[in-house]
Amino acid sequence: MKFEEIIKTFSTWIAGVVVFVFAAGGYLSLKGFVPDGNGGFVLMKNAQAATSGDATERNAKIKAMALPKGHILGKASAPVTIYEYSSFACSHCSEFHIYMLPKIKENFIDKGLVKLVFVDFPLDKKSMYGSLVSRCVKPDKYHDFVTLLFKKQRDWALSSKYEKVISQYALLSGLSNDELKACLRNEDAFSNEIMANRGNAIEFLGLQGTPSFLVVKGNDREVLHGLPSYGKFAALLNEKLGIKEKN
Repeated sequence: MKFEEIIKTFSTWIAGVVVFVFAAGGYLSLKGFVPDGNGGFVLMKNAQAATSGDATERNAKIKAMALPKGHILGKASAPVTIYEYSSFACSHCSEFHIYMLPKIKENFIDKGLVKLVFVDFPLDKKSMYGSLVSRCVKPDKYHDFVTLLFKKQRDWALSSKYEKVISQYALLSGLSNDELKACLRNEDAFSNEIMANRGNAIEFLGLQGTPSFLVVKGNDREVLHGLPSYGKFAALLNEKLGIKEKN
């Protein structure tokens, strides 16, 4: 390849990346999100609200929210519930599922102390499609499918044929092509449910971005914004469970 052709190819690639970045940023801006300075996005409305307002009023709003329904990971009788608000294309959400959730599962969920409910909070079109398809897989395959989307995040999130890639994952999970097509005819109902949960999280929890977590035990509810360290998360769970940590 001649030098001029190499330069032309490289310039075209760079231009494509720039267009993608601006397009993604534009989409999120339209949805009310702004850069957080750490490579992610936060909801502008709630980034401002988080710095003001009465704590008592905020806690009252958190307790007033109807809890979302979803597939449970763990025992239904577990005393503490984690509601995880995530977007499938979110890199920090992927980190939580790949690196932190296995530890939480081993130390809390598998012992019947904690259960987890995944709540979709899509930030882009690709994540929304993943959320829609996840509602089609069989219940006993749901959490495995969610984890697979996070593990394969780069493969589908950077693909122009993301619908085909995500659909293929659903077929590998045991769905037939006809079952998937029939299920996706309910797209409007699924979308309404997803956006209702998303809207409630913004309004009642002051959700600033993904991942975020609502930890519930009885009438006690606490919100974690962003991805905490495992130590901080475990300490919070132990506190809710009344377990004293060893020094």
